[in-house]
Amino acid sequence: MIIVTGANGKLGRAVVEQLLMRVPAEQIGVSVRDPNEAQELRERGVRVRRGDFDDAESLHHAFEGASQVLIVSTGIMGKDDIPHGIQQHQTAIDTAKKAGASRVVYTSHMGSSPTSHFAPMIHHATTEKLLDNSGIAFTSLRNGYYASMALMMIGGAIKTGELIAPEDGPVAWTAHSDLAEAAAAIISDQKWNGMTPNLTGPEAIDMEGIVTITSEVLGRIIRRIIVSDEEFRERMMSQGVPEASINMRVGMFLASRQGDFSQVDPALAHLIGRPPKSFREVLKESITHQQG
Repeated sequence: MIIVTGANGKLGRAVVEQLLMRVPAEQIGVSVRDPNEAQELRERGVRVRRGDFDDAESLHHAFEGASQVLIVSTGIMGKDDIPHGIQQHQTAIDTAKKAGASRVVYTSHMGSSPTSHFAPMIHHATTEKLLDNSGIAFTSLRNGYYASMALMMIGGAIKTGELIAPEDGPVAWTAHSDLAEAAAAIISDQKWNGMTPNLTGPEAIDMEGIVTITSEVLGRIIRRIIVSDEEFRERMMSQGVPEASINMRVGMFLASRQGDFSQVDPALAHLIGRPPKSFREVLKESITHQQG
């Protein structure tokens, strides 16, 4: 049985939908913190069980009979959260092994690095080391940076007409739907051991490029205004944004300036059999959805 954790989240649910196109529903199980939110999957024949990364016993029940386990990474808010997040991942890896799974698939990131300025990348790199030392076969999905984050950053600018942020660098923005399709392909075909190539969108675009595309799609000008890291911090603090969140945002800009997310790779296109969605396509889909 293929077990998917975090199946109530955006990526986890999308992976389940893709798996349902490839394998019978009875061969899929989901591990979720709130089974009630996954009732629709249960009605379609998917096995739904409660699983909490802070509760090994619940995971053991959720992973029962697993042949493969997709561990959708836990979210962290900053460096202080990394130890807890790593413990959660260790528990999930250990439980998958005890359940008899032959392989763990993990949702990592193209910028995974123990020295990154962006805390989630340290989290991913440490988890990949756990997997490497676990003795279980694994595939680490080096996912491109989620395009949904760019949509969040441009969202306020669409209202104000200004995107105010520090200097940045090109990012290979990637659609959740494409990454979910790739994950399902890898799980069902058991391609790639260890780290995958970077699974990225078709082009790397910086904030200036995002503003230009957004202006073209909307038919009105959005301005890109560059401020210093310190001024950005002060602006965020004046808006009541928590310090940990501010540090995360500044870390992302620092990492992008260093080119950590700029590499474009054809691996995702090969996996899904078509060109990945561009940022322009993702933006248009988002606008259409909001208007609908």
